Amino acid sequence: MSRRPTIGVSTSKRGGWRSYLMTALALRLVGARSIRIVPGDDVAALAGRLDGLIVGGGDDISAQLYGGEILPDVRLDPDRDALETALLKSVLQGAIPVLGICRGAQMLNVASGGTLISDIYSLDPPPPRLRTVLPRKTVTIEPGSRLARVVKLGWFRVNALHHQAIDRLGDGLKVVARDRAGIVQAIEATDGPLRIGVQWHPELLIFKRSQRRLFRALVKAAARFSSGAKGR
Repeated sequence: MSRRPTIGVSTSKRGGWRSYLMTALALRLVGARSIRIVPGDDVAALAGRLDGLIVGGGDDISAQLYGGEILPDVRLDPDRDALETALLKSVLQGAIPVLGICRGAQMLNVASGGTLISDIYSLDPPPPRLRTVLPRKTVTIEPGSRLARVVKLGWFRVNALHHQAIDRLGDGLKVVARDRAGIVQAIEATDGPLRIGVQWHPELLIFKRSQRRLFRALVKAAARFSSGAKGR
């Protein structure tokens, strides 16, 4: 690459630096540089500087954004909700590649008109309770999907740090991975530029080649965007 693509990484303003550092490391390992984006930043000014976008993990998404059940005792960040809604609204109109991580996958779905399950443990029957940074959850990838081509595997084990999940899909998106309980674990755009959302945290699994491939695919797509190519 003649120039390292610039990837924006949205995080929470409070405590989000830990996640950002791991994501920045993952991007650096595959040839990109990163810019941290937090509530209060100028979205319009930032969007014009980006070759790619990662919407990172963090707090729950406010139920008002998708018409879901309002739950007590969950940590919300309305300022970040507003930031990422505006950021995705700007970015999704063009050809910038996007990777959504955990909350970011959910936000990609909501920004596209989809909805969320407010709490997967309220389902009947509820899925097994599993909250771990270690790769202990088995995820099956849809054969022939872009995600399958990127990670080059049909299944793998990932970490699990969420209790919200994708419900009704947003426009132009499809489900490309589920866990053994049937919970959506990844979505992607049906066509156009690379737009993938994963429910796990690949930045915490960069010792796995399959997870580094996610970041590499984003960076390659960002390099094409930067050089003027559109789409894949």
